[in-house]
Amino acid sequence: MIRTAVVGYGLAGRVFHAPLITADPAYDLSAIVTGNPDRSAEAAERYPQTRVVARLDEVLDGEYDLIVVASPTPTHVDVAGEALRRGIATVVDKPLAVRAADAERLIAEAERTGAALTVFQNRRWDGDFRTVRKLIDSGALGEVWRFESRFEWLSQRPRPQWKSGTSGADGGGVAYDLGAHLIDQAVQLFGPVAGVYGELDAHRTGGVNDDDSFIALTHTGGVRSHLAMSSLVAQRGFRFRVLGTEGAYTKWGLDVQEAQLASGMSPLDPAFGVASSDSYGKLGREGELTSVATEPGGYREFYAMLAAALRDDGPLPVDPRDALTAIGIIENLHAQSVRA
Repeated sequence: MIRTAVVGYGLAGRVFHAPLITADPAYDLSAIVTGNPDRSAEAAERYPQTRVVARLDEVLDGEYDLIVVASPTPTHVDVAGEALRRGIATVVDKPLAVRAADAERLIAEAERTGAALTVFQNRRWDGDFRTVRKLIDSGALGEVWRFESRFEWLSQRPRPQWKSGTSGADGGGVAYDLGAHLIDQAVQLFGPVAGVYGELDAHRTGGVNDDDSFIALTHTGGVRSHLAMSSLVAQRGFRFRVLGTEGAYTKWGLDVQEAQLASGMSPLDPAFGVASSDSYGKLGREGELTSVATEPGGYREFYAMLAAALRDDGPLPVDPRDALTAIGIIENLHAQSVRA
């Protein structure tokens, strides 16, 4: 089994990584690293066979085959760098880094030591995103000319101190948190980017980072992607709207996998990743709309692909160089915002 240590037990470690790892027989969740006493107690109760420790250096001693970096965004480079220097395979929750130069250094370190490095771009395995890809590939939309994607909500839960106190340029804010997913999805669908326009706005009183942002991409193939991300909307907009010469596809509501994992559903449950029929998107033209069943979500596939890469030299689930596009775009937009 792949002896795995998850570093960080906030949303990423607790909701995504630990449940997905324990659901895959290729892995053993051998350790969880968290310095928070409440989270430590919660992790120990949920995973009694797992070692729970407070310091990173306690899992860099050679006992582990894989380090999963689920700590706050500003720590990603330091934590991943320590693991890679020791030749330990590493998963980094998105974004890989705040600055493209730091991401490049991590990639170079992985190449130097021969350690596998990949990025948890789990939204590639969202059921609704898979549905969009299927419709585009099938030609059902004709020639696509605009892709609109939103990830937004009115957040009621308290924000972690690092999120509320870290500037946007240093990794706080919704552009790095959500935009890293939306840009990655757009590039996966439509390829390289030739032009970028962005609005990184902060509306919270005393806010130090962006909480309501918009990024427009012009792809080299001519498609325009309009990406909106916010933690302040009183009413959500559509999740996807894709416009093409033969029709459009519109989908409301988020992929179900995060909510299912947060509720405690096992990724092994047959209902995991399955959207209800009342949430299906609509395909066609006004007056001639057809419901399209949402493809099943597949977050488990990330760790299945990673196991095949580590054991059998298969492809990594996400090439870390793919992350450079989103990081570079967001970094440049923040730099432009500061100059303005």
